[in-house]
Amino acid sequence: MAQDLITLACTECQRENYHTSKNKKNVTQRLERKKYCRWCRTHTTHKETK
Repeated sequence: MAQDLITLACTECQRENYHTSKNKKNVTQRLERKKYCRWCRTHTTHKETK
């Protein structure tokens, strides 16, 4: 299976807010997206966790 499930965590409050999938064969670096954090109540950068 090329698609693996990953978790995205807020860089401000460190809470794990989103779950998504990525193709590890095509994307080798960690994902980083701007998403809405409901605890910070603003759009923040979310990074892939281990």
